[in-house]
Amino acid sequence: MSGLTKRVAAWAASGNYETVNERQIFVHRGGGDGPLVVLLHGYPSSSYDWRGILPALEATGLSVLTFDFLGFGLSDKPTDVVYSLQTQADVAEELIAGRPALLIAHDLGDSVATELMARDIDGALTFTLNGVMMTNSSVIIGEANLTAAQKLLRGRLGPLVARLVSEKVIRKQLAGAFSSTHPLTEQEGDDQWSLLAFHGGDKIIDRLSYFNRERVQLADRWEGAIRDWPGRLAVGWGGQDRISGQPVLDAILKLNPRADVTRWPDLGHFPQIEDPATVSSLAVAFATGPVIDTRPV
Repeated sequence: MSGLTKRVAAWAASGNYETVNERQIFVHRGGGDGPLVVLLHGYPSSSYDWRGILPALEATGLSVLTFDFLGFGLSDKPTDVVYSLQTQADVAEELIAGRPALLIAHDLGDSVATELMARDIDGALTFTLNGVMMTNSSVIIGEANLTAAQKLLRGRLGPLVARLVSEKVIRKQLAGAFSSTHPLTEQEGDDQWSLLAFHGGDKIIDRLSYFNRERVQLADRWEGAIRDWPGRLAVGWGGQDRISGQPVLDAILKLNPRADVTRWPDLGHFPQIEDPATVSSLAVAFATGPVIDTRPV
């Protein structure tokens, strides 16, 4: 695949394309025949973010699924769609295909998870949701510290700002999201840019930012899901996150004091890239823990 780094090309070879609503979605499936674990990536990246977590999960015999949301990574990037998280949740449901599943999510993926939780509350979800583990995100957007670029991309000037986006700008934005103890490497920057720019994704980055509007418009629904969903919720949070810091974590825990919390004081916004071993430990413990049915009889 032209323009991809060798590392990303190797990742692409580990998966396949599956058709969802006439669009090609890049999907990686692995592991054994055990319960299904689904990893949902963040913005503006892709399922590649989870590559360091997958071996530990797959070694347990769990069935593991991760994929690139529409418009991201190696998936199709149409220019004529609204990149709603409702649509991304539909993609997730289609790929899960009715199997009981547990979700591990990051950033944008956290909001997709909350939409699936809300559908579960509504009785409209097409699969049994056995648990949700969230990691750093601006899921409670009122408590987040969005960058200037994020604010511009979701506003009226978004299309203009998107035309000015360059590799240098993206690298700077990503570098600012990593912790000082685990900074963005040159290699990781190369990989992330090649995935974003693949099939012109950098040119639609304003469209891909639509979810930050939805986090305002659908705040009652999604924050209500965090508060009211009766299932098992865990949270892993990097303490050096400059975007989705302690105020966001505090807001999640105010909504749901029952959530199990793990804090990573020396990690930033991308804990699964910065320290895969530490995040893998929590992911495996959560995914292999007992399924607790908290729904009313």
